[in-house]
Amino acid sequence: MMHAKITASAAGSVRIGDLTVHRMGFGAMRICGQGVWGPPKDRPNALAVLERALELDVDFIDTADSYGPNVSEELIAQALYPYPKQLVIATKGGMTRSGPGEWGRDCRPERLRACLEASLKRLRLDRIDVYQLHTVDPKVPWSNQVGVLADMQREGKIRHVGLCNVDLEHLEQARAVVDIVCVQNRYNINDRQSEPVLEYCEHHRLAFIPWFPLNAGDIERIGAQAALAWLLQRSPIMLPIPGTQSLRHLEENVAAAALRLSAQEYAALDNLAGGGKPA
Repeated sequence: MMHAKITASAAGSVRIGDLTVHRMGFGAMRICGQGVWGPPKDRPNALAVLERALELDVDFIDTADSYGPNVSEELIAQALYPYPKQLVIATKGGMTRSGPGEWGRDCRPERLRACLEASLKRLRLDRIDVYQLHTVDPKVPWSNQVGVLADMQREGKIRHVGLCNVDLEHLEQARAVVDIVCVQNRYNINDRQSEPVLEYCEHHRLAFIPWFPLNAGDIERIGAQAALAWLLQRSPIMLPIPGTQSLRHLEENVAAAALRLSAQEYAALDNLAGGGKPA
């Protein structure tokens, strides 16, 4: 379903700390090469996708130093700098890369600090609006991983701190060390293991950023727009960040911001994976 005027603002807004963004963002992982490795085959197209996202009123772009690695951040800066005042760029640190489709973790404080400094340079920023810990490193004390983010926030290099891929225990422990404004966990119609974290975020008014939002089982039958509309109606704190290298898919995804499911449509989708909390 397409709409006469495509705009991310149709999804409404959500607060991330003292920032307000539209609830339809853009995930910049897929603008890299295959396996999230290296540059895209068509660099001008990747830049055009980023530029078009802003034309569609997307004002929240999520990236990470590990996308490429480094490539996604570099493309964002090339396409969009100097940034519009309303644009919020969220990036992440803590993952390592050794090849296409290969992911590791290293969240030692000294490495996280180096990751942040490098992201600041690539994005041409003095401060990251939202800096997210990309993963939990079991080899490093959790308090040390979160503590260095608190240190860098006090130094003025991070405006707001977010977490990724955490359970309730890690989230609660982190909030005792530093103010957390958002959580990015895997969540979609077909995978709701993070339901307890989502409900915690709802209670404490933290933004919830579902990654892999379109892993909806038979997505061809369900439709990407319906899967995104379901997420938006699932919770007022939901901030989907579908990513793509296609201008057409970008417009289709953003158009889902204006799609409203009927109670029957919502229930039918909700029951696909055993049901969830009604909107």
